[in-house]
Amino acid sequence: MDFFVPSASSPSQAEAVFTSIANHVDAPSQAQRVFKLKWQHEGQDCACEIGQPLPAVFRTDETVLAIFDCGDVYKICTPNRGAIKFDPIHASKSSVSDVEYFS
Repeated sequence: MDFFVPSASSPSQAEAVFTSIANHVDAPSQAQRVFKLKWQHEGQDCACEIGQPLPAVFRTDETVLAIFDCGDVYKICTPNRGAIKFDPIHASKSSVSDVEYFS
């Protein structure tokens, strides 16, 4: 899967949006960009991927815009959780069972 950011109309716009979100959530430079993530959240199996809604456990249908590898955690960003306001969703690396990267 080639890198993209939902709603970006060009590769350059996708890069700009990704960089802006990364700065907003204090994410380090990303050697690889995460496309899909599977983890345990409060005892429930969760999976998210760029361009798809968050898992039902989060009680919102917001689209995942970016997932950042931030050391011990992944930061999952949607328009209201990390991209524009509020904090992103955190998935502890110890709870992660699978990570898929953009090619």
